[in-house]
Amino acid sequence: MNLALKRLLGATAALTMGAAALLGTGAGTADAADSAHCDRAERDMWDAGPSTDVTGHRCSIPDTKRRWYTVEIDTLVQVHYKGDTLDGGVERTETRHDRTIRCLGYTSENGAVHWFGCPPS
Repeated sequence: MNLALKRLLGATAALTMGAAALLGTGAGTADAADSAHCDRAERDMWDAGPSTDVTGHRCSIPDTKRRWYTVEIDTLVQVHYKGDTLDGGVERTETRHDRTIRCLGYTSENGAVHWFGCPPS
């Protein structure tokens, strides 16, 4: 392969990667504009790790349906249980402020929003 062709392929690859990076930045900004917000939420913490479910209160939910939801939480209460069942009782609680989580979906009932599929963050 001659030198001119190598340089042309290199320049094309650089332009392609730069365009992808710019599109990725724009997509992240658009996603943030459609994020949900909850004033308060609770997450159970077990010996095996945090629950993937979060219960939110006083939440605003975007109108658009999407695969992942970004949820901004003002006050997140983490309830640490003794063991991996409710029978062990509560060991302690921790309060975290200004947290952002990602969840697969939600259901709502009686003013509470049940976020599910939320990986630990």
